[in-house]
Amino acid sequence: MSDLLSQDLKERMLINGQDHLDGNDVDRMPVVKLFTPFGRATWILTELNPMDPDIAYGLCDLGLGSPELGYVFISEMESITRFGMPAIEMDKHFKPEDPLSVYTEAARLAGHITEDPNLLKRAAVNCLMRLSGKKLPKPDR
Repeated sequence: MSDLLSQDLKERMLINGQDHLDGNDVDRMPVVKLFTPFGRATWILTELNPMDPDIAYGLCDLGLGSPELGYVFISEMESITRFGMPAIEMDKHFKPEDPLSVYTEAARLAGHITEDPNLLKRAAVNCLMRLSGKKLPKPDR
């Protein structure tokens, strides 16, 4: 299936995907971060579709200022090359500490996927406020 994702990552993402199909819509922890080292595109993914394991779900940012939740085809990502080498790599140093909703909110605030600790803290507060029904502050870009 994939050279971009290790077997361990695929298994974890498939478990999350099956859990989602079973109706357990929880705010999942990201499993993997992919990026283009020669560009600004970044993906933080949580699951693979068990019905079609080529389809991944997560936070997608093509580097155009509008990150969004969505689906991507792993095979398409693997087919993108630069000078004959894969153009998309796995961030081996990525250690998620927050659920996907926090990374999504931080990306909304920043206009791109970020791991900035201050923005992640602010995003976590915004997520808690949203859950409590309070009004969110506007992002200051």
